Amino acid sequence: MANDFKNAKAVNVTSQTTVYTAPSGKDSIVLELDIANTTSSAVTASAKMYDATDTTLAHIVKNAPIPSGGSLQVISGQKVVLMAGDYLCVVASGAVDVVCSILEDVN
Repeated sequence: MANDFKNAKAVNVTSQTTVYTAPSGKDSIVLELDIANTTSSAVTASAKMYDATDTTLAHIVKNAPIPSGGSLQVISGQKVVLMAGDYLCVVASGAVDVVCSILEDVN
């Protein structure tokens, strides 16, 4: 089984934004998800996972505070598995940048 490492990003996120979607026919492992506050004041951020098999969104973190110029490692050390069609999305009360590191299964 071959694997590909990928990065996904989203910049200036305020409204709910999809950061990464597992491609059709592939499973993906999210290795890290970081959110950086790019504003001059504190913000809150939420990260959610959408499960395509039962069409629900589940919070990974909800309304976590991030100080001005600070960052939050939402996923670091543990793994989140995304099946084909599952996705990660982020929403924040002020502009944030999001970086996600992924390991995709290549069939």
